Amino acid sequence: MHAFVTAAEETTHSVLLPATYDIVWSLVVTAIIAAVFIKVLPKFLKVLDERTAKIEGGLESAEEAQAEAQQLLDEYKQQLADARAEAARIRDDARTEGGAIVAELRQKAQADAARIVETAQRQIAAERQQAAESLRQDVGELAIELASRIVGESLADQARQTRVVDRFLEELETDSVAVAAENER
Repeated sequence: MHAFVTAAEETTHSVLLPATYDIVWSLVVTAIIAAVFIKVLPKFLKVLDERTAKIEGGLESAEEAQAEAQQLLDEYKQQLADARAEAARIRDDARTEGGAIVAELRQKAQADAARIVETAQRQIAAERQQAAESLRQDVGELAIELASRIVGESLADQARQTRVVDRFLEELETDSVAVAAENER
C-alpha cells in the first residue's frame, strides 16, 4: 500500500500550480490569439479609423453644405425681398404715371370741351345774329308792305322804309320788355 500512496502522492498536484500540459496548451492558445490580434487588430483599427474619418468628413461636409445652404437661403430671401421692393416701386411708379396720364387726358378733354363749347357759342351767336338780321329784313318787308296797304301810298323810298322798320321794331322791343317785366312780377 505504501506504493499506492507514493504513486498517489506523486500524482497529486498543487492546487495553485496547474498541470504542465495545461500550461503548455494555454500558452499555445494565448500565442495563437495574440498572433491573431497582432495581425487582425491593426487592420480592424485601420478600418475603424477610416470609418471614423469618413464619418467625421461626412459630418464636416454636411455642416459645410448646411452652412452653404443657409447662405444661399439668406441670399434667396434677400433677392426675394429686393424683388418685392422693386415690384412695389414699379407698381407705385406705374400708378403715379397712370394718375399723371389720366390727369393730362382729363385736362386735354376739358380743354377740348371748352374749345368745342366756345366754338359752338360763337356759331350760335353768329347764327342768332344772322337770324335776327334775316328776321329784321323779313319783318321790315312785311311791315312796309302792310304800311303801304294801310296808308295807300308806296313806301318805295329806301330811307323812308328804314325809318318805318326801325320805329316798328323799337316799339315791338319796348312792348316785349314791358310784357316780360309784368310776367316777372
